[in-house]
Amino acid sequence: MADKPVVWVDSSLEAVRGFPPDARRAAGYQLRRVQRGLMPSDQKPLPPVGVGAQEIRIHTRTEHRVVYLAKFEEAVYVLHAFEKRSRRTRQADLALARERLAQVRALRRRSKER
Repeated sequence: MADKPVVWVDSSLEAVRGFPPDARRAAGYQLRRVQRGLMPSDQKPLPPVGVGAQEIRIHTRTEHRVVYLAKFEEAVYVLHAFEKRSRRTRQADLALARERLAQVRALRRRSKER
């Protein structure tokens, strides 16, 4: 099976680029696993974002998260990336990921209509 391409939604690529080098490398490695159809080393589903949304958990000196969607055949969609500063994920981060998931669904709907 060929690797799925990664589609960076909105500013998610810039967010990952803003991670410290060790967290950025870990994020890249874990996303590469997802591209190949494998599970990340540390992940969990994110039902508050939407069906199929997953969170890669990156543990370095600080905590980082990458929210992605890999359930569609055509690509791995990276919805959001952020530094986690508390035990609970901020509602603002969940809302932003939900908003970007809606963008992905709308984009897919438009491409199917063509």
